Amino acid sequence: MTAAAVEQSLVLWGMDGAEKRLIATRENQVYRVDHAGRAYALRLHRPGYRTDAELWSELQWMNAAAEGGLHVPAPIPSTSGEFLHVADGIQVDVLTWLSGAPVGKTGEDLAAADRTGLFYGIGREMARLHAVSDRWTPPAGFSRWSWDREGLLGETPVWGRFWENPSLTKEDRVLFLALRNEADAELQGLEGKLDYGLIHADLVRENVMADGNKLQLIDFDDSGFGFRLFDLATTLLKNMRETDYPALRDAVIAGYLSVRVIDLGALDLFILLRSATYAGWIITRMDEPGSKARNQRFIGTTRVLAQNFLSGKGMQP
Repeated sequence: MTAAAVEQSLVLWGMDGAEKRLIATRENQVYRVDHAGRAYALRLHRPGYRTDAELWSELQWMNAAAEGGLHVPAPIPSTSGEFLHVADGIQVDVLTWLSGAPVGKTGEDLAAADRTGLFYGIGREMARLHAVSDRWTPPAGFSRWSWDREGLLGETPVWGRFWENPSLTKEDRVLFLALRNEADAELQGLEGKLDYGLIHADLVRENVMADGNKLQLIDFDDSGFGFRLFDLATTLLKNMRETDYPALRDAVIAGYLSVRVIDLGALDLFILLRSATYAGWIITRMDEPGSKARNQRFIGTTRVLAQNFLSGKGMQP
């Protein structure tokens, strides 16, 4: 099926016969396609994960971000002018190919020479994305999921019911339920006061590409509507184990504030909530290689953050 989808896609984009090679198999299969002296990224989307409307909306937003001056993959229209097609039953699209390499890999020591400079740049580009998004009017039919209070803590969170992770101990379950209840109450009190709009939602190291001094943001698969602090929290959560984390945190925030203002009062709450989402995300991926260790890491990090959060409220679940 995959081979047929690839070949049909190349015909749809007028690239039949082009060289191609598989380069990523995460949520989607991504092929590098070389055609007429240029490189492209052909994406085959995981069946059933996104609706056509959601994928079309993602591509529309990426196109607006690229037109707004962000260094992001821009969608390439097919020969019929469409950004999205279905080939052999699989949703497919083609993006510009970005040069450079990821700034790092989650779980490994950060190898960047100018670490604070890098994180200042990440914060700056994140803020530029938010600013461009606020100036853009989504077209009719635009549809992306929402990392709002319901999407984080409701009955059907975007990434799953983290408090029902099957690996939780009895004590963890009590802790995670208390976290859910208290965080929900706190977010309820903040509704209408926090910066909210389109967010990337997954600015981890693998999704920031460096080409010299140019930083490029990739993989908008999890993007949607959400609290802007969620983007900052995602980047910070994945770097908390670095020995110079306080300096990296300050640098990300400084870079962000160099472009636009944001109320940082609830940032630690969103770092906790971001951590909890991973304990939900892993539930449907328990049979994947390395998932057992990742699951325990996600639970352990959330446990510590939740204990700190609740103890700050005078609670000892």
